[in-house]
Amino acid sequence: MTPRLLLLTIIITMTGCSNADGVNTTVADRSLQMCGDKPNCVSTRDKREDFQLTEFILNETGLSHWADIEQLALSLSGASLAKKAPNYLHIECRSAFFGFVDDFELRLQGNEIIVRSESRTGYSDFGVNRDRAEAFRTLLLNNHYLASE
Repeated sequence: MTPRLLLLTIIITMTGCSNADGVNTTVADRSLQMCGDKPNCVSTRDKREDFQLTEFILNETGLSHWADIEQLALSLSGASLAKKAPNYLHIECRSAFFGFVDDFELRLQGNEIIVRSESRTGYSDFGVNRDRAEAFRTLLLNNHYLASE
């Protein structure tokens, strides 16, 4: 490996692992919180247009298949389980190239899944969190877990 290529590899690795905001990356349950002002978060709880997701309302089948819904969420790209509690899942989604981590949170409240997806670092997510949430919605629809829209 040439010195130039080695230096480039080190720089890319350090950039991919850095925490651009300098914040603590130990993430607590934020599923019920609104998104901040940066365009790197979406939530079913946030009513601002740029951050809002349409509700995820489960039908009777969906309500009785929470374990299967967990597996659907874990089938998303780069997903791994970070925390599990009754009616709550915290899933970390790691990007393939740089390894950036996003927090994808699901909370079952009544017949609604509260969904919140946020990037831990950077300013914009280029729509990745919204795409992830909508891919999850598609999985739920394909498995007939959502109430008719």
